[in-house]
Amino acid sequence: MNRSPTRIVVATANPDKAREIRAVLEAEGLAIELVPRPDDVAVVDETGETLLDNARLKARALSRATGLPAVADDTGLEVDSLGGAPGVFSARYAGEGATYTDNVAKLLREMTAVRRAARTARFRTAVVLASPDGAELTTDGVVEGVIADAPVGEGGFGYDPVFRPAGGGGRTFAEMTAAEKDAMSHRGRALRSLAREMRDAMTISIASQEP
Repeated sequence: MNRSPTRIVVATANPDKAREIRAVLEAEGLAIELVPRPDDVAVVDETGETLLDNARLKARALSRATGLPAVADDTGLEVDSLGGAPGVFSARYAGEGATYTDNVAKLLREMTAVRRAARTARFRTAVVLASPDGAELTTDGVVEGVIADAPVGEGGFGYDPVFRPAGGGGRTFAEMTAAEKDAMSHRGRALRSLAREMRDAMTISIASQEP
């Protein structure tokens, strides 16, 4: 029996993140239909103490507002020489309303005196799929790398121009195609893990309905 795709709201208000979430999940071949965040839903205040807290706040808020399951992520850049900063404050490292360029500029200023061998860092993403009945799936993804001395590349967004991931051939995320980045990124890893959990959950649900 054919089943209608499960409709899932992409909860993020960041269009760059929304594109990546859609690209990765749609490539997984799940029986889902991703729908955009409604324009009339207010942006969720990210007041959580952790990435998982913030992802959960966004997913639950959009699920409540729409009556549909909602998927959200929160991502942080953790720089070892800065004690793990900017971390949960990555999107507003240079202050509320900061642009990508503002945040990158502050990061590089903070790291001016950091030796090249000590510029290790990682991107970490937490993802939450929240359902109206209160059920949720959570996953995470991490990619290690180093911070470049200056921005390189025209692609990506956020800190991508200064993050060289391990296994990336010395390129920053901003020097990669979208497909190359998604294949190895923190967000791609977290979303593919979510897709596996969703596939397992759907299989269990279908099996439980069989006579």
